[in-house]
Amino acid sequence: MNRRIVTLLAALAPIVVLGILGTVIKVPFVALGPGPTFNTLGEVGGEQVVAIEGTDVDDTTGHLNMTTVAVRDDLNVFEAFGLWASGRQGIVPREEVYPPDKSKDEVKQENDADFQQSEDSAELAALHFLDKPVDLRIAKVGEDGPSQGLLREGDVLVSVDGKPVSTVGGVQEAVADVPPNTEVPIVIRRDGAETTVRVVLGARPGDEAKGYLGITPEEVPDVPFTIDFNLADVGGPSAGLMFTLAVIDKLSPGELNGGKFVAGTGTIDSDGDVGPIGGIKYKLIAASEAGAETFLVPAKNCDEARQGAPDGLRLVKVENLDGAVDALEAVNAGVDAPHC
Repeated sequence: MNRRIVTLLAALAPIVVLGILGTVIKVPFVALGPGPTFNTLGEVGGEQVVAIEGTDVDDTTGHLNMTTVAVRDDLNVFEAFGLWASGRQGIVPREEVYPPDKSKDEVKQENDADFQQSEDSAELAALHFLDKPVDLRIAKVGEDGPSQGLLREGDVLVSVDGKPVSTVGGVQEAVADVPPNTEVPIVIRRDGAETTVRVVLGARPGDEAKGYLGITPEEVPDVPFTIDFNLADVGGPSAGLMFTLAVIDKLSPGELNGGKFVAGTGTIDSDGDVGPIGGIKYKLIAASEAGAETFLVPAKNCDEARQGAPDGLRLVKVENLDGAVDALEAVNAGVDAPHC
């Protein structure tokens, strides 16, 4: 063989080896990037994303899109570098997404449970906002707790220490500043009749300066219609806000989005408080590329959102459900709305 060719092959050999290794060796990182967005007012696979049966539903147009983050795993060296260089993806340690003490299936199960909880909280938050009836029932009475023998599973809570309660958070707030060993009146509805039960508060585990009832309340819709959410293969709690707005939009006159393209993200609890989420940068990219004009941002995500906001996308700051609805009304009226 020609000596020059031999010399050239010898020089190229390390590069070839590195190239082969670069396609084989997996890195302990995952890529995060823009995921699919779904119009909560529209359909997926022939089904309404938010399906309401048993009552009249208002006509809606435009978009109220929930947004997601795509995760790519099992990356080799070249794939990781290429995704990072694209500017649309972020590379993070794999353990941030898949903790080493959990399998992928376990992580998926947790994400699915969070998503289910976001659906339940969205329904309840919307019903509270619309003043629809929701029962606050006792799901469990602690065996050794202060309410044992006094309150029962299935009792409907009406007030605690003179304060009307309609949410789980409301029960916690009602006793938050009441010290242990204080007797408080609990108005309940049992067997269709209201009655008052007096309970001496115990000391809250982990914070003995505060009292607690030793019950697990749950909110149960008491409406003659059903609300179903039809999205598969989506996990985590961050769709809560947009699901809630879709339910409100369908059950009330007018259009929250003004017929335009609004996207957003954020957790929600039954009290309507909106919480922060992860991956806001990638959700903003996904929303902008899908055509969104306005993006609802949880207040605690605002600093990060400002740094990664695509040009032309209006960022509206949201702390709670009331604020989100008010902000959308302001946007539709062409006046200032809270912004990041």
